Amino acid sequence: MTAVEDPQPAPAPAPPRRRSGLRRVLHGFSSVLIVAGVLLLADAGLTVAWQEPLSAFYAGQQQGKLNAQLEDLGSTVIATPAEKKALAALPDPTRRIAFAARALDRKAKDGQAIARIRIPAIGLSKVIVEGTGTGDLHKGPGHYPRTPLPGAPGTVAVAGHRTTYGAPFRKVDQLHRGDRITMQMPYATVTYRVERTRIVEPTDTWVVARRSYDRLVLTACHPLYSAAKRIVVFARQVSAKPSKSLA
Repeated sequence: MTAVEDPQPAPAPAPPRRRSGLRRVLHGFSSVLIVAGVLLLADAGLTVAWQEPLSAFYAGQQQGKLNAQLEDLGSTVIATPAEKKALAALPDPTRRIAFAARALDRKAKDGQAIARIRIPAIGLSKVIVEGTGTGDLHKGPGHYPRTPLPGAPGTVAVAGHRTTYGAPFRKVDQLHRGDRITMQMPYATVTYRVERTRIVEPTDTWVVARRSYDRLVLTACHPLYSAAKRIVVFARQVSAKPSKSLA
């Protein structure tokens, strides 16, 4: 008999090729890009629907600090013996409020808390700082330094963001004639009523000009996500009630 040869054993499967170092790096980099893209899309969606979240968080932290500043401000507005003596010589509440407004105006520093603005119609309650520089508006709405403070004669002007840093003025375009705006100062509570809203050029400085009556203007960029124009809310002062420190 012819011997039957044993069949040759099947070759062992080749071990899987190890992914090269370059491929691993590229894979990791692509994963990072995907995650970053998702986060950017989420950030953009939140900005469109509400406001930019990272700057909003920062503004929220700053507002917390400003609250404490504002609470401590009342005792420093009329502080010197000369100021107290001059105030005591003014029996008329309107003149006492105006005196205190000018006193605070002289002392206020950029970025410092000076007031709280409340607009119930759009659910706004924010601490206002002195100044309209970039750093000032990152904290909250800012008072134009060249305009008086509420309670002093003239046009008070306040600027605020609409999409970033808490977007305090995002909904000012929803204000209507008669809506109430309250400026709670350390020396008085000054109330205004909205009269109208206008869209103007950024160079239209006439909006802060003095009129024959006392008023408040709120300014912000317009439209949303653009600085091409400015939206301006004009409100007339209707009352000024002195705080206990002036009574």
